[in-house]
Parts: sequence; C-alpha cells; structure tokens
Amino acid sequence: MKKLPCRNLNKVLVAAIAALGLLTAAPVMAGALEDGMTAFKKGNYAEAHRLWLPLAQQGNSQIQTMLGAMYVEGKGVKQNYTLARQWYEKAATQGDADAQYNLGVLYEKGHGVAQNYALARRWYEKAAAQGMAKAQYNLGILYANGRGVAQNYALARQWYEKAATQGHAGSQYNLGVMYAKGRNVTQNDVLARQWFEKAAKQGNADAQYNLGILYANGRGVAQNYALAKQWYEKAAKQGKTDAQYNLGVLYYNGQGVTQNYALAKQWLEKAAAQGDAGAQYNLGALYNDGRGVAQDYSLARQWYEKAAAQGNVDAQTNLGTLYLNGKGVTQNYAFAKQWFEKAATQGDAIAQFNLGVLYANGHGVTQNYALARQWWEKAAAQGDETAKENLQILKSKGY
Repeated sequence: MKKLPCRNLNKVLVAAIAALGLLTAAPVMAGALEDGMTAFKKGNYAEAHRLWLPLAQQGNSQIQTMLGAMYVEGKGVKQNYTLARQWYEKAATQGDADAQYNLGVLYEKGHGVAQNYALARRWYEKAAAQGMAKAQYNLGILYANGRGVAQNYALARQWYEKAATQGHAGSQYNLGVMYAKGRNVTQNDVLARQWFEKAAKQGNADAQYNLGILYANGRGVAQNYALAKQWYEKAAKQGKTDAQYNLGVLYYNGQGVTQNYALAKQWLEKAAAQGDAGAQYNLGALYNDGRGVAQDYSLARQWYEKAAAQGNVDAQTNLGTLYLNGKGVTQNYAFAKQWFEKAATQGDAIAQFNLGVLYANGHGVTQNYALARQWWEKAAAQGDETAKENLQILKSKGY
C-alpha cells in the first residue's frame, strides 16, 4: 500500500498583524485610583471611566493608557480609535511603555490613523528599549517582512533574541524558523529544535507542529515518529490544520502508531473541515478504497470535488476516473474529460494517459488520434509504460 506523504515545515514567519494580540494597558496601583479599578474589575466600565478621566486629564500616564485601551475595546465608552490614539500619545510621550507599544499597534493596523509601518516601528522601538518583549517581537516581524524598514533578517533575529530570552514564545518560534531555513544564520536544525521546544512547551501550536516535522524527518534529532506524533497531537488539538493532516497520515501509514484507518479518518476530517485540500482528497481515497469506512463512491466523489475545486491534481484525476467508470456517479465521458484535462495540464501522467484513451476511443470527445498521441507523449515522457506501448501501436497503424 502506498504511504501518504507528510507536510513539511511552515514556510513563512508569523505575519505581523496576526501576531500582535490584544492591546494592553499598564496595571493601575491601589490608592487614589483604587475606586476606578474596583469599578473596572466589576465590569462597571462607565463608572471607571468617570473616576479616571480627571486623573488622566491631570497627566497620570497609567490612567491615560487605561483610557486608551477602553476606547479601543469600547468598554464604558463608544469605541473610538482616534480618542484611543490621543490618550496613548499623552502617556507615550511620558515614557509609558504600554502606551508606546499600543500606539505602535494602532499605526501598524491603521486604526484611528493612516496605516504607517514606519511610525509603528518608531513606537515599538521606544517600548522595546524599555525591555518590552512584545514590542521587541513586533520589531522583529517588521524587519523580517520589510515593513516600514528595509528587510533585514539580521536585525529581525536580534530583536527576536531579546524577546526570546524573556520567554516570548512567538519570538522563540520565529528564531526556530530562521535556523531551520538558514535565514541570515547558518542553517542549523539542532538550534531550530531547541528554539521550537522552548516555544512548544509554552503551548505554541506552530512550534509544536514544526517539532513534529523535525522528529518525523530526523532533522536535528534521531528520526522518531512516536515523538512526531506527540507533538503533532498537541498542535492538532489546538486546531492546527497541518498537524491534523499529518496525524492522519501517521495513522494511515502506521508510523509511530498502530495503523488505524478510522483514526486517520477522524484527523483528516478535522483538517478537511478547515478546508485542507490534501485532507479532503485523502478522505475521498479512504471512501474510494473502503479503508476505515464502508466503501462509498458517492462520498468519495464529494470529498474529491471539494479538493479538486481547490486545484488538487490527484482529486481531479480521481474524479475523472469515477466519471469514466460510473462509480458513485452516472458514467459521463464528457465530465471525465474535463477533470482529466484539469489534472493533465498540471502535469499528472495518469490524467494525461486517460485523456489519450478518451481521444483514441472518441469517448466524450470527437475521436482524434493526433490528440491521443499528444497526451500519450506527455505521459510517456514521465515514464508511463502503457502510454509508450500505445504510441507504438498508433505508429504501427500510421497515426
């Protein structure tokens, strides 16, 4: 039985916007401010705003930051990014690191201001200089992606390292990616694994998934499918699609686990429900072959269609085969031809061969030996022996 391939390492660093998280505000100390904090903790945000506004107007930077956060989140006030920015600016110019960071977020996202990565960088730098790990991380993201600055992996790494040494999981993960990919560092799977482990132990799903990849492929560690399975499972339970897919593959192939098509189906279904084309195709294959499920060509077709619509070449070929043979559908050579053509133009040798058969026999198309020859030549060039034999037959008949 042919084994399914697993996915590889994540290809890109975490995107900046997605990595920012919620805006934050500094904790307010007890004392003259405690009545407002009591109201805030009870969810009486309007009362907290009433109590804090005079203090903010008097220049209390912590309260100014808190008011900014309230306007961002619409707590006790109508959401207003412009007023949020104004309060953050007042606090930030007094050196409040939380306000500086939150201003950076506003400029990066374009909330209440025109999106401006250069200004986002400037405010992040101020907060980062005070040791704020989140700001250091976001600076690394800007340098890695060339936003507001020239792309510079060396500076990205420096900022990630500052945040990572403070335990920032996102930075630890991104350092792992840099070492795994050799971005401005000597490629080093051992160091990649070390950084992934630090982030993974904090629950970072991307790091958990990539650790699974390293163990599955023996990169920086001895190959160990059992440990790969453990890390995939941690990420999969957090909804990481690639991890769910790879877990399904391990169960399908019996790698690091007892082969179990039923469990393979369960994990592939989770990934497929999130739109993963590979998982949708493999679910179709399970129903097609009756592995872990009752054989059902109709359900196979449904899953193949979902994957094929996303351009999955194997699903397109298999859909063509179902229509060719009338399995799960009414036999329809014209539909078979359409799906084979989509796959064949992507270079699938089986689809190219089958298109040749349709043209040679005039099924769903006008019989055309010249086109049959063209498609068989493409399949033969990829080593398809039957296509080579058919070409010889055509040649012997003068076509």
